[in-house]
Amino acid sequence: MARLIKASAFLSLDGVMQAPGGPTEDPTGGFEEGGWVFKMWDEGIEPTLGSLFSGEYDLLLGRRTYDIFAAYWPYVQGEEKPMGEAFDRAAKYVLTRGDRPLEWQNSHRLTGIEDVARLKETDGPDLVIQGSSTLYPGLLAAGLIDTLILMTYPVTLGRGKRLFGEGTPVDRLEMTDHCVTAKGTVIATYRPGGTLPPYPDEAPNPASSEREIARRAAMAEGRW
Repeated sequence: MARLIKASAFLSLDGVMQAPGGPTEDPTGGFEEGGWVFKMWDEGIEPTLGSLFSGEYDLLLGRRTYDIFAAYWPYVQGEEKPMGEAFDRAAKYVLTRGDRPLEWQNSHRLTGIEDVARLKETDGPDLVIQGSSTLYPGLLAAGLIDTLILMTYPVTLGRGKRLFGEGTPVDRLEMTDHCVTAKGTVIATYRPGGTLPPYPDEAPNPASSEREIARRAAMAEGRW
């Protein structure tokens, strides 16, 4: 039986997913709001995270998220230690173009989307993605993501890496579950919903007035 790929991400209302966990996590591009999830922590997301990381799973990560995890989770103590031990045990599949060593135990290199597709067809636990913004366009375009869980916080961040970057396909998503926490975080679960249908014949069409014709001409000439 093929594995499922379950992806999850923390998002702002304007679609930013960069560095939710800490101030030094990922300042790429001058991002200054690292740790924004913990600045406004919402206990209402804890059941979702608990369900996502319960039982057996492997991790599918981009290289930078792998580096962040590898520098943190093997060293945690206290109440976070069980999660660190679970991540140690899990296989870590890292989609990367580079050849730098993957030094965290149970780590494996993937060099392209084709490798992910082959991995998905093998026996083993489901694959969980957390963060890893660079993975989404290619995986969505290849139809490899089975479940997408978005935890959207009531905040705008203005700049930063976004979940649906360049290369994201034109596709529909079907919402299968949703809730709103007491603090206003929207937790929505999606699955692939097929291609976008054509514009329906019965839908309104722009008028062919002189002004509309002139507007279209201006668009074609780059003056609009």
